[in-house]
Amino acid sequence: MQPAVPSMSVQYGRKRLPQIGKCCGAVLIALAGTASGAEGTPREAAGGFVEDTRWSLLNRTVYERRNYLDGATSNGGRNAALPKTRRSDYAQEWGYGLIGTVESGFTPGWIGFGADAHVSLARNLSGDDYRVGKIRMLPVDSAGYAQDGIARGGIALKARVSSTVLKVGEQRVKTPIFSSSDTRLLPETMRGWLVTSNEFDKLTLQAGRFTGSTDRNARSTGNPLIVNYLDPKSPRGDAFDFAGATWKGIPSLAISGYVGRLKDTWRTSYLGAFYTVPLQDGGSASASASASTLSFDLQVYRSKDTGRALAGRVDNTTSSLMTTYAHGPHRIGLGWQKVAGDTPFDYVTRGAIWLGNAAQLSDFNAPHEQSWQLRYEVDAAQWGAPGLSLGAAYIRGSGIDGSRVPARGGYAWLGYGRGGEHWERDLWLRYTVREGRAKGLALLLRYGEHRNNKAQAELPTRQIRVAVEYPIGG
Repeated sequence: MQPAVPSMSVQYGRKRLPQIGKCCGAVLIALAGTASGAEGTPREAAGGFVEDTRWSLLNRTVYERRNYLDGATSNGGRNAALPKTRRSDYAQEWGYGLIGTVESGFTPGWIGFGADAHVSLARNLSGDDYRVGKIRMLPVDSAGYAQDGIARGGIALKARVSSTVLKVGEQRVKTPIFSSSDTRLLPETMRGWLVTSNEFDKLTLQAGRFTGSTDRNARSTGNPLIVNYLDPKSPRGDAFDFAGATWKGIPSLAISGYVGRLKDTWRTSYLGAFYTVPLQDGGSASASASASTLSFDLQVYRSKDTGRALAGRVDNTTSSLMTTYAHGPHRIGLGWQKVAGDTPFDYVTRGAIWLGNAAQLSDFNAPHEQSWQLRYEVDAAQWGAPGLSLGAAYIRGSGIDGSRVPARGGYAWLGYGRGGEHWERDLWLRYTVREGRAKGLALLLRYGEHRNNKAQAELPTRQIRVAVEYPIGG
């Protein structure tokens, strides 16, 4: 699931970041933009292959514990292979991660060439066969047994013509329809090619094809694509193609549109818009401190089976709208989300869900589900604590009806019933050192709780997460 509150790499909601392992590391916030190749414009004034080379190291350590409530037991990782009497009623993982990246510049000439490389290491600090797997932070083998660590890496070759860049190989991607997750100890990476063009002012064009992914706790690269809710035993396509554009014509408005296809499984269309309305004149210093804005964040996904329909019949439209009022250090948000379809909204890769109510423990994406969110965040800088922010969110979903899920499709295994409902509440505190020798050191504390009735397919859970990261270089 993806978070609705900040994640360690400083985000909680639509875009997620690294997870857990035994090599605790620091995740560069810049990594999500520059290393992804999906955001940011290419450097026009290139100094050269070596001169423009940049490197970074991110040290991160994450501890997480999930208690399964009301008699539920963990059904992930090694626990699922054990007799029910021996399964634990909680999952607990603690690890250290180190993420290193090197991004070269481009060779001179009409066509410039370069390469980006990354290495990820993780070590298990605390986690055994009975407690790892469900959180997807520490590595497990094919039988579900806990492993000591991870050591993996990858490289992507790149070429640039004018303001268009092609990257081929192992890389991180950030788009609303296909996106790498970075919400555990190590980041998710993808294998394929991606073209990003900024030839037109205020317009970014993208297209890509990916045939494999490396999950956040995977011990090696070269794995098949991840489809989040599809039955692991169900067949699915082995390639995902997409194309799209983002237009930022005026400072207060951004519009994105994408189309994608999971080969012989389903195709997805996406439309997103973000609009901000200033409510006060921020001309003076005093007015600026108390300026108010009202913002609207709209997300719409439309999915339909295609080709051989390997996952069965899919006909799903899922939408969300988040409205946020900001005044000084305060932000209050109200979110609405609706799933129209007999199957849950599903997506390829862990991070490709930018819905407003996709939270830490649930995506609120069940068949026919409608959900609401109330959210509050505050920046404590005006109270003499720069770098400190706190937040809380409450999401409630109802109207779940899984009685029409195709019996022979890839989603029948989830066991949705009729009249399903659930809720989640999240609290978080994040502190980042702004200056001094420890500049960039970040601490995140998060508490989450999810409760449901039997017609909703997820587990009742209480979660505690503590994460610390420290970046070097950049």
